[in-house]
Amino acid sequence: MAPRKKAKAKRRKAPARKPAARKKTAKKAAKKPAKRAPVRRAAPKAKLPAARPAAPRPAPVSPASMAPPGERIGVVTHYYSHLSVAVVKLEAATLRVGDTIHLRGHTTDFKQRVDSLQVNHAPVQEAGPGDDFGLKVREHAREHDVVYKV
Repeated sequence: MAPRKKAKAKRRKAPARKPAARKKTAKKAAKKPAKRAPVRRAAPKAKLPAARPAAPRPAPVSPASMAPPGERIGVVTHYYSHLSVAVVKLEAATLRVGDTIHLRGHTTDFKQRVDSLQVNHAPVQEAGPGDDFGLKVREHAREHDVVYKV
């Protein structure tokens, strides 16, 4: 004999209710008109200040201030930040310990006295054209900064 299926319980409908009775007013009072929001008006325009005279333009940079501080003798080829040492490729002239040099670049611009020179990790008193030498610098130098002899 096959098992018998259980009948599902049917859901009963809720009994109908009467609609809620509305209260009747004794007199039909006249409705008050709704309050209106006040009209927003634009703020009064402030008077513009009188036109200012044109600001004076900065004076053009004179060629004297752009002139190199001395004779160009070389270019920085490398900078070791942990040692504060610049490697300079000497293009012209000779450089001796005790000379004053000026380094100028995009963000570099300082003067200093040459205290020590090194060629191939050996201290020397003088470097000539075509030499690559190490130079202890007091400020940060960057590659392609130009070295001038003052």
